[in-house]
Amino acid sequence: MSTPSTSSLDSLKIVIATRESRLALWQAEHVQALLQQRGHTVTLLGMTTRGDQILDRSLSKVGGKGLFVKELEIALEEGRADIAVHSLKDVPMDLPEGFALACVLEREDPSDAFVSNRYATLADVPQGGVVGTSSLRRTVLLRALRPDLQIAPLRGNLDTRLRKLDEGQFDAIVLATAGLLRLGLPERIRSRFASSRMLPAAGQGALGIEIRADRTDLVAALAPLAHTATWQAVAAERAVSRSMGGSCSMPLAAYATWQGDQLHIDAAWGDAEQPAPLVTASAQAAITDLASATALGEQVAAQLRAGGAR
Repeated sequence: MSTPSTSSLDSLKIVIATRESRLALWQAEHVQALLQQRGHTVTLLGMTTRGDQILDRSLSKVGGKGLFVKELEIALEEGRADIAVHSLKDVPMDLPEGFALACVLEREDPSDAFVSNRYATLADVPQGGVVGTSSLRRTVLLRALRPDLQIAPLRGNLDTRLRKLDEGQFDAIVLATAGLLRLGLPERIRSRFASSRMLPAAGQGALGIEIRADRTDLVAALAPLAHTATWQAVAAERAVSRSMGGSCSMPLAAYATWQGDQLHIDAAWGDAEQPAPLVTASAQAAITDLASATALGEQVAAQLRAGGAR
């Protein structure tokens, strides 16, 4: 197991467990650079997860987004790695016992991106056009916007999804804006959905760092990377999802924004099995810590359930 260096308690040797997709490596290298700037020695441990291996079925049918983090957690548990860097929207709402979310970095653009080689916006796609997405959330929101379109499943890492679009399998696809920006692909974005039309997923655009709960040395090392406003916002979002039993099999959106010292959160739930109106909810409150942010999210989840969300 990695331990603090003998020269200084403030300088650590840190191994980052990461998936080997291009986006996951960008995220890990980003955190690596930030930690190295603070005097730590940081290396990467690349891994392939079950989520990367199973590409012929939707995530909701094979175990959820936890498939992307389990192998990384095993590496932490066995001491082969010290931290794992995740896209926060891929992290299960409840971490296994003995693990902790030690840091949330400042959020990138949380919006969804409309990507197409043929059309500039969703409104331009002709009736019956095929739009690809891997997300039940995006599926129900797209159906609410354009019930005349075919919403088709799209799996694979970001480069694979773009290749399938370029091969003509889809008229358009919807991806997270943050991933395209991080990989230097802003030109692939034809338009960005306003949150009022396509509410983001809980944690979308934010990076989270997971550790073993007993690694107090890492908590101190990671503290300078944390962005409090983002952490509190995503805590509220994740509380909505946790209260609803959320996973990738839950067609649920939750997005929080700051308005002065007030945190405002919107949430939406849709029925993935049949066409039905979205159930929506919102609330806002003065937030001072993660506990009050979580309470706000739970309040919104209660509104969703009262409105008929399951």
